[in-house]
Amino acid sequence: MKKLRMPNPLTAITGFFRRFHMTLFIIIVLTALGGAVLLLASIINDTSLAADYQSPIRAGSIDQATLDRINALHRSNGDLPNATTFDGRSPFSE
Repeated sequence: MKKLRMPNPLTAITGFFRRFHMTLFIIIVLTALGGAVLLLASIINDTSLAADYQSPIRAGSIDQATLDRINALHRSNGDLPNATTFDGRSPFSE
């Protein structure tokens, strides 16, 4: 009499994972990335400040030292300051 082999359900499951493991991995990763994007979008869009919030920083308040440093900057349409040359050894010229 021949032996009847009963199919093992675990063999079918492992065969499925062996065949489609890369596809399942990609689907899981893409789903996780999509969920992360949706969560970050909801965090960014969430307004955590109340409508009556006022900043403690006064607009237009600047000290004189900072104002002097800003005024000392050259303008982009003006002449550039003279470049300083280096008289010692330079790793770029050897």
